[in-house]
Amino acid sequence: STSLKGKNIEIVVKDNGTGIPDDIKEKIMQPFFTTKPTGQGTGLGLSLSYDIVVKAHNGKIDVKSKDGEGSEFKISIPV
Repeated sequence: STSLKGKNIEIVVKDNGTGIPDDIKEKIMQPFFTTKPTGQGTGLGLSLSYDIVVKAHNGKIDVKSKDGEGSEFKISIPV
């Protein structure tokens, strides 16, 4: 979903997947972090997203996830 919240654009993406385990939640925005086998992923997707949203646009990315219940990513960018 997308909405205007005060002076920010808010984009929320949810899934009903397996969620993100607590032990890796803090690592998912780090460059080259991946849970895939060697050679199967670069681990740059969320890291690049973080750099674009937070560093380039002074925005924020919040992640809510419960193991076994899916995840929610909330992106907030100043207008």
